[in-house]
Amino acid sequence: MTTDHNLDHDALQEAAKRHLWMHFTRLGSYAERDVPVMVRGEGSYVWDSAGRRYLDGLSGLFVSQIGHGRQELGEAAAKQSNQLAYFPIWSYGHPAAIELAERLAARAPGDLNRLFFTTGGSEAVESAWKLARQYFKMTGQPGRHKVISRQWAYHGVTMGALSITGVPAIKAPFEPLVPGAVKVPNAHFFRATDHADDEVAYGQWAADQIERALLMEGPESVAAVFLEPVQNSGGSIPPPPGYFQRVREICDKYGVLLVSDEVICAFGRLGHTFGAERYGYQPDMITFAKGVTSGYAPLGGVVVSDRIAEPFQSGTASFVHGITFGGHPVSCAVALANLEVFDREDLLGHVRTQESALQATLDKLRDLPMVADVRGAGYFWALELVKDKNGHVRFDADERERLLRGFLGPALLDAGLIARADDRGDSIIQLAPTLISEQSEFDEIEQILRAVLTKAQSLI
Repeated sequence: MTTDHNLDHDALQEAAKRHLWMHFTRLGSYAERDVPVMVRGEGSYVWDSAGRRYLDGLSGLFVSQIGHGRQELGEAAAKQSNQLAYFPIWSYGHPAAIELAERLAARAPGDLNRLFFTTGGSEAVESAWKLARQYFKMTGQPGRHKVISRQWAYHGVTMGALSITGVPAIKAPFEPLVPGAVKVPNAHFFRATDHADDEVAYGQWAADQIERALLMEGPESVAAVFLEPVQNSGGSIPPPPGYFQRVREICDKYGVLLVSDEVICAFGRLGHTFGAERYGYQPDMITFAKGVTSGYAPLGGVVVSDRIAEPFQSGTASFVHGITFGGHPVSCAVALANLEVFDREDLLGHVRTQESALQATLDKLRDLPMVADVRGAGYFWALELVKDKNGHVRFDADERERLLRGFLGPALLDAGLIARADDRGDSIIQLAPTLISEQSEFDEIEQILRAVLTKAQSLI
């Protein structure tokens, strides 16, 4: 098979089913139906090999911030490729990585001034945990190796990142994982049992569970706490008021690092360059990927505070870690062009301005019997689906299989909307439209969801 993208539909289907191993995909689900093959994108839409158009309501995978088909990013990639296509940043630098590091440091909160580049989010999380462990060994606290994260939270799939992840179903096939990953309850007020009538008190309770875990494990054994500003798994769960401020106090009290995992939440998804800014807390490290290039090239990394970087800056010390394609020249050039689009079009301001309109449009779906909650922030939202709104009764395993994977996933795609029907945690439909989306796209999302969810009601 050649790389000719003009192959006919049947040839693409045959090749895809024979050779392509799709990620997180039941390959057998395509035994009797076509693999969706996307061949073109423009703005907030993509087209498949059969010519059908879809509204990209998930920004690919929380990635395509500036939308599809932006010629200037392709031009930036071509220019850099012609000048210096590849060189490692192992004991070297190159202008694109240096300039990008400088620009990201300027946009990061507080003293986060040092950039360690990777190629994606899992590598960024893996790197942050390794960095935390080596930092404490170098500063006379070699027992600090554990990490605390939340139940159901997703932090990646490499063995370290998967250990930090709290989703049982994607961890079980690979046990035993890296030891020392400790879980605490989610900060999910909609499902609160303690302080269910007081969101502020609940936020304090949820943060205090981190202190309880620290004391149970022994604070001297814990290196870091990993938290997303808005938690992905379980359905775009925003933090309760005061939650992160209390977490910061706890980390400072026990000398533990706070890592803000912003692989999804950074670069405009919440209306700010970094989600920590929205919620007013100062992390020691920020992990990022996805939106830094809007998906036009793979790139991730860790933004590190001066305090954490300091022990590595003199003598014979080095962070004993590296990735061949981390800080790739073409990816860094694309990221710089992406940031220029953000600034020129004020996409951060656009998200902040339009957030209330997106929420109001999705809130219309609350009248459906199945929709128990609409939650999120910025352009990162979820609908929680229930069997019975009286008591927020959850679906059982068979019902989730029939509803989410058997019907909603395929039905939404057939109706022309790319969204995520998921049950990591509770049953949800997750939405993350491109940051250029406006009311017309919001309305289209609402109309498709309404039609499909109305049909789904007959299944429960």
